[in-house]
Amino acid sequence: MAQETNPIKTKLFFTDASKKVEITEKRKGLLISIAEFIASEIKKSNSVNLNFICTHNSRRSQLAQVWAHYAINCYNLKNIKSFSGGTEATAFHRNTVKTLQEVGFEFKLTKISHTNPVYEISFENMKQPIIGFSKIYDDISIKKPFIAITTCSSANENCPFISDALQRFHLEYEDPKSSDNTGFTSEKYLKTNQIIAAEINFLFQYISKMI
Repeated sequence: MAQETNPIKTKLFFTDASKKVEITEKRKGLLISIAEFIASEIKKSNSVNLNFICTHNSRRSQLAQVWAHYAINCYNLKNIKSFSGGTEATAFHRNTVKTLQEVGFEFKLTKISHTNPVYEISFENMKQPIIGFSKIYDDISIKKPFIAITTCSSANENCPFISDALQRFHLEYEDPKSSDNTGFTSEKYLKTNQIIAAEINFLFQYISKMI
C-alpha cells in the first residue's frame, strides 16, 4: 500500500484545483462563515480543532481531513488540527485511499485489519503525519471541543446535537460511492477529491489572511 510521495504532484493538484473548480458565491459565503468562526476561535483560545463528519467516515470526511491537514501546513497556520469521524465506523475506503495516492500522498499501513485498517498518511514537509482510519465522531483520538463540519446530509440530519461542538456547519459534498464498481470510479473520486481540495484551499487561504 505504501508508495513514494510526490510533493510536486500534490502541490500542483492543490493549486490547480482552485483554478479548475468554480465555487459559487453562495458556497463562498458558507466557506467564509466557517473561516471567520475558525479565526475568531483562534484569536480567543489560541487553538482550534476541526472535525469533518459524514455517515461512515470513509470518503468525503476523510478527504476533507487530509486536505485540511495539508492546507494547515501549506499556509503555515499554527494551533489548528483537523480530524474526521462518522455516525458509525466502517473503513477508510480503498477508493479514497487510491485517489489520494494518485495525487501524491503516501499511505503506510500501520495496523492490518480486514475491516478497518489504520494508515499513516504523509507528504513532504509535514509537521506530523495523519493517522487515517474510520471512527465515530466522538472517538477518543479526536481532540475536543471542536468545530463540527458535516459533509453529508445523513450525518447532518442524524446528529441534531453534537455535545463537543463549539459550532457546527453543513458543508455537503456529493458522495462518490455511487461510482463504485463502475467504469467511472477513478474519474468520480478524482473529481470529488478536486472539489474538496479547491474549497479547503479557499477556506484556509481566507483564514491565513485573518490571523
